[in-house]
Amino acid sequence: MLKILLTGGNGYIGSHLAVELIKNNYEVVIIDNLSNSAPETIDRIEKITGKRPEFYKIDLCDLNKLKGFFFEQNDISGVVHLAGFKAAGESVKKPLDYYRNNLLTLENLLICVLDKKIKSLIFSSSASVYGEPEKLPVDETTPIKKPMNPYGNTKKIGEEILKDVANANSEFNCIALRYFNAAGAHDSGLIGELPQGAPENLVPFITQTGAGVRDELKVFGNDYKTPDGTCIRDYIHVVDLAKAHIKALERLNSGKNKNNFEVFNIGTGKGASVMEAIKAFEKASGQKLKYKVVGRRSGDPDSVFTNADLAKKELGWQAEKSLDEILASAWKWEKNLRRINL
Repeated sequence: MLKILLTGGNGYIGSHLAVELIKNNYEVVIIDNLSNSAPETIDRIEKITGKRPEFYKIDLCDLNKLKGFFFEQNDISGVVHLAGFKAAGESVKKPLDYYRNNLLTLENLLICVLDKKIKSLIFSSSASVYGEPEKLPVDETTPIKKPMNPYGNTKKIGEEILKDVANANSEFNCIALRYFNAAGAHDSGLIGELPQGAPENLVPFITQTGAGVRDELKVFGNDYKTPDGTCIRDYIHVVDLAKAHIKALERLNSGKNKNNFEVFNIGTGKGASVMEAIKAFEKASGQKLKYKVVGRRSGDPDSVFTNADLAKKELGWQAEKSLDEILASAWKWEKNLRRINL
C-alpha cells in the first residue's frame, strides 16, 4: 500500500481526493493548517471510507516543522500539493499574502521532497494561468498569458518553479493539473464546499440562496456574447476532479509520463452558463431560485472552457458527471449542512 501525502487535505478538493485515494487502496496522510477548513472533516472522511487518515496540523510556511514531519515519515511515495490560498478576488486585495503563502509553501515542500528523494508530485494548478484566452476551447497548447489576478499568477509561477526543479533533478517527476471550475459534493452529502464568508464560486452561492442563507443571487450581466447572455464556464464535479489525481499518480508510479514535468487540463470540455446552472438547481431542488441580474464584473470573460482530449488520451480520464448531478449533489450537501428539509 503506497502512502500519499496530501497537503490541504481537509479542504474542499482535498477531502474528496482523500476519499478517492482510500477507495483506491492508498494510505493517506494529511497536512493542513485548518486556516480554511474544519477539523471534523477527518471524521467525515472516516465515516465515508471506514478508514481514518493520519492528520498533522502544520503550516507549510514553517519549514522547521515541515522538516520535522518528514524526518518522522520514511515511507511517503508521492505527494499531492493542494494547500494554498485560492480566492481570486481576495488575492487582488491581499497580493503579498498570496505570493508569500502559495509560493513559500511550495518552496518549503520541495526542499523536503527532494531531501527525502520522493519522486512523484501532483500540483494543484488552475485554468487561470491562461488569463483571458483569445480562442476556445482552451487546450494545453494555448499560450500562457498574464493571469488576471495574483492567485492565478501564483499558479503560473508555481508551475515554472516545478518545471525548473524537474529539469534540474532527473529523478523528480511532476504533473500539474489545471483545474477548471470544481463544483458539487460527494454523493453521501457528508463532504462538500464550505466557503469561509461570502462564496467566491457560483454553485455555493446558488445553494446558499436556495437554503435562505442569502436573500438572492446576483447574476453579473446578461449581455455577454453567449446563447442566453450569461457567462459560460466549464463546471467539473469535484469527484471527477479527484479521480483525475488518481490517474495522474498512476501515470507517475508506472513510469508512463513522457517528460519530468507534464500538464493536463481537467474539465468537462463543455461550458455551461450561469442561467443553465440556475435551472439545474431549480430542477434538483424543485424550487424557484431568487436571483437578480446586475451589472457586469470587470475582468469576466464571456466564455472559458477546455478541450480535455489530452487527459483522456494520456491519463485515461474523462469527466463523467453532468451539470444536473453537480447541482443535485451540492444541494444535498447544503441541506445536510444546514440540517434543513426542503
